[in-house]
Amino acid sequence: MRIRATVAAVSGALALSAFVVPAAHAADSASSYRADVAKVLEAAHSASGRTAFSATAADDEPYALDVTFSNLKVNSGKAIAVGTTNHVAVPVTYTLTHGADVDITAADFQTGPYIYKGAFSDPDNVLFGVDAAKCTVTSSTAASCKGNIDIYPAEGDLINSDAGAWKAAGLAIALNGQDPSSSSFDITKVGVADKGGFTSPNVQRYSKLTVNAAPEPVKKGKTITVTGALTRANWETGKYAGYGTQSVKLQFKKKGATAYTTVKTIKTSSTGALKTTVTASVDGTFRYSFAGTSTTPAVNATGDYVDVQ
Repeated sequence: MRIRATVAAVSGALALSAFVVPAAHAADSASSYRADVAKVLEAAHSASGRTAFSATAADDEPYALDVTFSNLKVNSGKAIAVGTTNHVAVPVTYTLTHGADVDITAADFQTGPYIYKGAFSDPDNVLFGVDAAKCTVTSSTAASCKGNIDIYPAEGDLINSDAGAWKAAGLAIALNGQDPSSSSFDITKVGVADKGGFTSPNVQRYSKLTVNAAPEPVKKGKTITVTGALTRANWETGKYAGYGTQSVKLQFKKKGATAYTTVKTIKTSSTGALKTTVTASVDGTFRYSFAGTSTTPAVNATGDYVDVQ
């Protein structure tokens, strides 16, 4: 779930002037979680603008909920590779600690993780989960929580400049019997806790790599031309595009061997194309191997076997 350009920091917590539920999920039973979060944070956005929630709410803002977050871990620390079409569910775990007066087992208590691009006070993009996190009580004032960040690239959750570093945050809302969809909704009776600055792995544009070694078969001593292409997801077009001027290794595995060795390193063209030549010597398999960058994951091409006669 993407929020862009309409995100602002108000009263020390993330506040949204719009919280768009993708149409494909609008009818999901889980949409109530995001709708409630939207309503509460939208109300916070229109609050008085003090720099922190007060213990008791003002006339137009939620109060500071006695909840803190720790041990927040996104995707077990592994980079998040996102293609052009498939939904990516990113697991998140964290510890929630709360005051004795906070009932985290209440039906209208909601908590969940999210990740954001840029500054916590003014993020460029924010990604939430479809569902609230599920928490297991571990003591009278603590719980172990698990949730997901749900990414739908085909629905515009990401643009290409989003690739790279993100941060993570935890959010908790106690509705305390208030119905965000009701005309009598009283934001001052709602508690909110929101904490950013947690480590998140990079969000990356999924990559693909191909190889073709020709001719096949080939006589010993003749030239083998090895071509291929390095492409990565373009989140704005929904297609894969060439990744230019990147270093890629040409590797070879002799017939009967168990590991590849690097023959040479070349760069992709401006369109992501690869082309080089080698001299045929023995039967074996060629592949290209890309080590990856901060915005694009590492990838190996499926090997192409050449019979040398």
